[in-house]
Amino acid sequence: MVKKYANHAYKSLTTQPPVTLIISFYKNTRMLDLVLASLINQTYKNFGVIICDDGSPAEIVALVHNQLENLSIPCQHLWHEDIGFRKNRILNWGIQNTTSDYLVFIDQDCILHPEFMREHVEGKKENGVLCGRRINLTHTVSKLLSPKRVVSGFIEKNIWWILLAGLFMKDNNGIKGIYYRNPFLRMWANQKPRGIVGCNFSLHRKNLLDINGFDTRYEGAGFGEDSDIEYRLTLNGVRMIPACNTTVQYHIYHRLLTRASQNEALFDSVIHEKRARTNTGLSEQLNLSPESDSDRCH
Repeated sequence: MVKKYANHAYKSLTTQPPVTLIISFYKNTRMLDLVLASLINQTYKNFGVIICDDGSPAEIVALVHNQLENLSIPCQHLWHEDIGFRKNRILNWGIQNTTSDYLVFIDQDCILHPEFMREHVEGKKENGVLCGRRINLTHTVSKLLSPKRVVSGFIEKNIWWILLAGLFMKDNNGIKGIYYRNPFLRMWANQKPRGIVGCNFSLHRKNLLDINGFDTRYEGAGFGEDSDIEYRLTLNGVRMIPACNTTVQYHIYHRLLTRASQNEALFDSVIHEKRARTNTGLSEQLNLSPESDSDRCH
């Protein structure tokens, strides 16, 4: 059943898998095509998908629905009105629309290694967040990609020249694009502490509910929302667990969004308050009446 607080929902998950992959999305259907293609190759199959759409226009929504029609994985599309960057708010709707015990979060511009979901599921820990990283693909490599090439394993088969192509990119994290099977290499790659990046992390749903989900006051791309959720989870006793070279993903090239400086002041205030459970999170969204919020039903 579609929850009354969602502006728009498509294909509610009638059967709830033990794991849900939550994908933040806005407008770019080409990127989504590539990401969905990478789901076909996953060695772990028992998961559902929720696409959390931060207000794409109607013509884009129609294209997304066409994409999902061809996806064999249980899926749902959630949408709310576009009145600015409100990623945290739509992610909270995603949390509310699944009862899966375990949640994996990625962004629309990140193609997944075939072992990505399996590594997140098998690596999960009680009161722990798996914190993965990504390799940035060059503009040239990104243009070469198609859903057919992703399914055929084009990136994995050509990873060495792809790494060399991006050698001089800023913040490329190139070596993190190599998938390690050897346990000693895995241990070596994950000696250093890592924090949350919003495009690649997973945790038990209960841990998010305990801190009242994402703080909806963060309304700007680029700073704060990842640090905030990490800080509040840590206050609540949840550990950050590095997952480099295991939960591998490939970031499709695009122009970077500008940072929102107002979020820095907001995060500073969160640190000052030292409160794990936000007062502007999931439960506050659920308590809003249809007449009082832009997330009301059509």
